[in-house]
Amino acid sequence: MHDRMFFTPVALSVGAGHRRMIASLFDMHEFLTEFPPSRRRLSHGAAVKACEAARAGEISAEAARDALITFAVTAGILWPSDQPIVSVKPVARGYGGFAA
Repeated sequence: MHDRMFFTPVALSVGAGHRRMIASLFDMHEFLTEFPPSRRRLSHGAAVKACEAARAGEISAEAARDALITFAVTAGILWPSDQPIVSVKPVARGYGGFAA
């Protein structure tokens, strides 16, 4: 069972304004295992099977990623790609404030 990275990570909503980046098969397996059983649907089982198949080398990591995206869409947890990421960067000079 090899841990392979995705070409493009998948951003998932994991709470009010929080996101989790899934960048590899290991991350995917960990997320799907931790996902609350009460919120699982059929697509969850398909994503788990795809992850296991990819880790065994039976399918590509990108095929497993597609199964994760399908699950995320049906569960309503796919992070919107058009939503801006807001960050604050500390300024090393001046009064110790923050850059906008």
